[in-house]
This record gives sequence, structure tokens and C-alpha cells, in this order.
Amino acid sequence: MAKRILVIDDDEDILSIMDILFCEEGYEPILYQTGTTVEHIKLLHPDLIVLDVRIEGFQKTGAQICAEIKKEFELEKIPVILVSAEPDVHELAYGCGANGYINKPFEINNLLTKVKEFLY
Repeated sequence: MAKRILVIDDDEDILSIMDILFCEEGYEPILYQTGTTVEHIKLLHPDLIVLDVRIEGFQKTGAQICAEIKKEFELEKIPVILVSAEPDVHELAYGCGANGYINKPFEINNLLTKVKEFLY
């Protein structure tokens, strides 16, 4: 069974790239162009979450969603990778309990390496 990767990013182009990339690698991407709730994430049962920090049109940041995920017993073990162009993304990742981070713009190979690090 393919590992499920939940990708939350408001940039449609990035979602398209990650969809193609993760499908080619044999993963099952679940794509959201807006944020979502921890209750909904529980229903999706992802193996990994790739989460943009700034989500246009959503009331919470990716860091806030990450912090909520890490407080939930059912979700706390799911690895979360923050993705952002913010210069302090490493501090945001540490502060919300994310397992890792990737700077935008990102190299595809770096993204895949980080994903594989948490899924194998």
C-alpha cells in the first residue's frame, strides 16, 4: 500500500509539482489548497504531512496547524515538514514541533530526500 502524503499549500503550481513528483515516486498524494482541521486530518490517515507556513485565505498558519497536530494523540507521531520562504522557517519548525523543514524555493531532490527520511 502506498504511503499517503498530505500536502497543504496555497500555491497551485507547487501542488501540481508535488502531485506529479510524489505519484512518480509511488506515493499517494492528498492535496489541499487551503488549510484544514485536525479532525479532518484524522480521517485522512496520512503517513506524512508537508505543510506550507503561509496559507492564503485560511485563518491559521501552517505553524499553528502543525502545533495542533502535535497536540493530538492520534496525530502526534505523523511527521510534519514545514515548507516556507520565511527566513526563520527553522525557528517556526522548532517552535511548532515540526519534524523538519524545507526552504522555498526548494530543490526537488532535497524535498524527496527529506520525505524519504521520514517514510522509511
